[in-house]
Amino acid sequence: MTFMKSIASAAIAAILATSAWADAPTLRAAVLKFGTVNWELNTIKHHALDAANGFKLDVQGMAGGSAAKVAFQGGEADVIVSDWLWVARQRAAGKDYVFIPYSKAVGGVLVGKDSTAQSLKDLKGAKIGIAGGPLDKSWLILQAYAEKNYGMDLAGETEQVYGAPPLIFKSALSGDVGAAINFWHFMAKMEASGMRKLVDVSEAASDLGLDPNTPLLGYVVKGEMLRDNPDLVNGLAAASRAAKEMLAVDDSEWDRLRPKMNAKTDAQFEGLKAGFRAGIPAPGPIDEAAAGRMLELMVELGGEELLGKATELPDGTFLQNGS
Repeated sequence: MTFMKSIASAAIAAILATSAWADAPTLRAAVLKFGTVNWELNTIKHHALDAANGFKLDVQGMAGGSAAKVAFQGGEADVIVSDWLWVARQRAAGKDYVFIPYSKAVGGVLVGKDSTAQSLKDLKGAKIGIAGGPLDKSWLILQAYAEKNYGMDLAGETEQVYGAPPLIFKSALSGDVGAAINFWHFMAKMEASGMRKLVDVSEAASDLGLDPNTPLLGYVVKGEMLRDNPDLVNGLAAASRAAKEMLAVDDSEWDRLRPKMNAKTDAQFEGLKAGFRAGIPAPGPIDEAAAGRMLELMVELGGEELLGKATELPDGTFLQNGS
């Protein structure tokens, strides 16, 4: 009789769990189809970390970052991935957006394995390929770093070629540019292909008095969602942290993800894995004083064109209790 009661209790618990899952709110995430965030989102879904935290994750692949922002701003998505400087700009313009830390990974400057350059000053007269545009944050930090350490006008003393990360990747490997600044995951593959890191953006940031542990990239949600459904927002933060803890130590999880990583060689795969792990931010609240210093430098370097009306860190930029 006791055994039958146990079976009945288990069945009832399963029904209740299924019912709770059916009633759980859906969180629509609009992200780049092939972005590295998909590795984390895949881990969340594969291990039902969304269900464990009270929501259903619906991942919508987008062709570009601009498309994701349009979907988010138009109400077609609940969360996107962007940098907190964009969130600060939007908050300064009256948009109630909130940032949840995702990654502190940044890129760097790479040169060919046969290059004789030992520092940025050796790139005078060279052609530099830059992923993004003239207001790319890494490029701005590197300009300030070159001015401080070498009295060098990096933009004025080099030729810049701007393009999408895959284009810069190919141009760098073919030798069409003398140096390249790219996003961390392309940088990892470039190093795996034999290129050499000249300077890391995190090192340049530290030299400028910035904290390289300040996560630049994160999930962005609307303040309205945080007010109306804080459990959903905090559930996303908790699921993200749980996935990161898995990816930080479990090599078998990476083996499962490998087909989705576009790694052509074992060296690229290992580089991508190491780069993602290095970019995992520490748990806990973001140091707002450190973030404020970064924003001040970005205002100095990029001005209104980069940050709009934001001249200091707006209150409420970061989710401080869910990470």
